[in-house]
Amino acid sequence: MMNCSSKYSPLENLRLVLAVSSLFLFARSAALVNLRGKSFSFTFLDAPARFALKAGSGICGSLQLADPIEACSPLRNDNETGGGSSRFVLIARGDCSFEKKVRIAQDIGFEAAIIYDDQEKSSLYSMIGDSTGIHMHAVFVSKMAGETLKKFARGEEGECCIGSSMDETAGTVLVISFVSLVVIISVLAAFLFARNCRLLRHAARHSRPTTMNRQSVELLPCFTFKSAYVNSKRTADTCAICLEDYKDGERLRVLPCLHEFHSICVDSWLTKWGTFCPVCKHEMNSGE
Repeated sequence: MMNCSSKYSPLENLRLVLAVSSLFLFARSAALVNLRGKSFSFTFLDAPARFALKAGSGICGSLQLADPIEACSPLRNDNETGGGSSRFVLIARGDCSFEKKVRIAQDIGFEAAIIYDDQEKSSLYSMIGDSTGIHMHAVFVSKMAGETLKKFARGEEGECCIGSSMDETAGTVLVISFVSLVVIISVLAAFLFARNCRLLRHAARHSRPTTMNRQSVELLPCFTFKSAYVNSKRTADTCAICLEDYKDGERLRVLPCLHEFHSICVDSWLTKWGTFCPVCKHEMNSGE
């Protein structure tokens, strides 16, 4: 922050989200640039250069316009510091690299460079370059911010300060962390959902049939009930499905577990409700 008071798998997607979140989190460090005046105060977003010094606890100085404004050739600005005050220079983007602009500003004694965009864009990006030999601060701001600074800069001692903004940094970290958490949870949920779907499809393909077909049921043995059978060890006197007593002449069907039922009752059970005995839950063999 610049203030101028003044086709992948779910796991690969998760790794990508973490990597992008990390780049987003550390690519930009919030900074506060204060331009003090009698009747104005401005706040702008900035992107500190990756090859320059960090703002640290802060630095203050006077803000001057680069001459020439794009700083692609040696500057004609006065190189006198005057009273030991630090000097900041405002530079327009264009014609040469960020690194060259910063080095030219540093050669004449400036301690910080504020480079503003020459195009209207919705986002900023960190300036890159070789950090060897560079010992000054540098930040990048929007075209609107640069034009405003250009209008209100007075070149007065200590009027502009660049420093860390702990509140902005904490807020940025909090927002990015929350968004990252939501995305990670979404990816994990999608992964678990896809996994469960695969397991259900696999189970459906390999599970045993939930009912028996009519032909398989007809293969089970049957007999005609007589009241004399009630005294035998293998025959009860009541159908466990319909709870009606057996009557002489009724047709009963015997399951492999030796439990018998009305043929019409157990046939309907096996073909419509399940492949197990209603009494002992013994699973039938469909014979397929």
